[in-house]
Amino acid sequence: MAQVVAKTGIKKESGWLYFLDKSGNVACAQMSRAGRKKGRAKKKVVAKVGVKKESGYLYFIDKKGNVARAKMARGRKKGKKKVAKKKAKKKVAKKKVVKRKVAKKKVTKKKVAKKKPVKKKAVKKKAVKKKVAKKKAVKKKVVKKKAAKKKVVKKKAAKKKAVKKRKR
Repeated sequence: MAQVVAKTGIKKESGWLYFLDKSGNVACAQMSRAGRKKGRAKKKVVAKVGVKKESGYLYFIDKKGNVARAKMARGRKKGKKKVAKKKAKKKVAKKKVVKRKVAKKKVTKKKVAKKKPVKKKAVKKKAVKKKVAKKKAVKKKVVKKKAAKKKVVKKKAAKKKAVKKRKR
């Protein structure tokens, strides 16, 4: 499918993007990865080929390292879309509306069941108070631990700043 335009035999390195620049030479630029600074990557010319580009073709470096080109896909096939539209219209037209007779329903009264009185259980107030007291105590411990962690983090940050100032 692709035609070889110029044999260069370039060995590709991982992490680099190989392409044809505006003047038709093979160039490469470092791919954008984590840790690399933002902005445009500097490109370097790998091989001076001077390929004249024709419109309607995609130029690239193949697996063997040669400059190759392939015809670009432009437009679409005319027949496919029209056929799909016709099938959709036929499916919609095939559905028929069926009329149904509405049957009259007899009205019946529902019997209401009598509710029995529910006996309330005696709640022990002392047990409830103890549970609430325990929950409050646990919350206080958690708050104290968080405050202690924040102090430790602040101390570490202060030490790091002091070390940086000493190095300067």
